[in-house]
Order: sequence, then C-alpha cells, then structure tokens
Amino acid sequence: MLQCTAFTELPEMGARVALMVLEDGPGQVSEVPDLDEFVLCELGEHDERTEHAAQLWSASAGRDLWMFWADADGRRKFRFKELLACPAVIHRLSVKDGDACVLYDRHPAAHSWDVTDPLADLMAERIREEVRRDRDGGGGLGGRTT
Repeated sequence: MLQCTAFTELPEMGARVALMVLEDGPGQVSEVPDLDEFVLCELGEHDERTEHAAQLWSASAGRDLWMFWADADGRRKFRFKELLACPAVIHRLSVKDGDACVLYDRHPAAHSWDVTDPLADLMAERIREEVRRDRDGGGGLGGRTT
C-alpha cells in the first residue's frame, strides 16, 4: 500500500502547547525540539473520512504525540492526541527479531511495514546511483563529467 501523500503546515503554537502538557514531554520551553514547518501523513492511502496523521513526539513510556488534521467546511481542522504505540510486530525470519509498527494503536488500514513511501524510495535509489557513480570514478556526487 502506498503512503498517503497529504501534507500540511504545522500549527507551531498548537504543537508546542501540546508538547508542553505531555506527562513525559520536554517539560521546559527550551527543551521542546525543533519542529518541522510541514508534516506528511504517515498512514497508508485512505479515504477522505479518515483524518490524516503525523507523529510529533515519541515519549519513553510508549505514548506518542500525534497530530491529526482534516479539511471540513473549507477549513483545515487540527487536533493533537497522546496515544499508545501500535502493539503489532512482524516477525520475518526469526521469532526473536521483528519490526514493530510505528503507528498509533488502533490506526486505520495497514501497519507501517506494509506502507511504502514512493518519494523516499526514489530518493534512496538516486543516492545509491550517485554513490555508485562516484565509486566507479564518474565524478562527484550529483555532478556531471564532460
């Protein structure tokens, strides 16, 4: 399943207030991490009835701060919620080792390991190509040789 491509500008003041009131949050204003200006929905593709979601903070107690947004009545509405992490784990080759879902508990649709991000895949492939070109004597990263 492809990742949802929705993104939004982060309402910085709302995010900072939400972070400050977390039980395991940063505590002091000076400890609040730098926040991205925009966030991307981390869910797999979904219909318009499902809110978009982006993780803003991961606490040590297994509770994460998520921001949800949706467009309604011509306005974008935001909400912040502290949620438990999804308990699902996929074991591929070993019962001992596995990958945990990085979404929130009871998230809609697919687990994170089933969601592919085509932009990240494209960027990773371009980086691999540039490293191969550089290693094989084709010039500097991203540069052309004539």
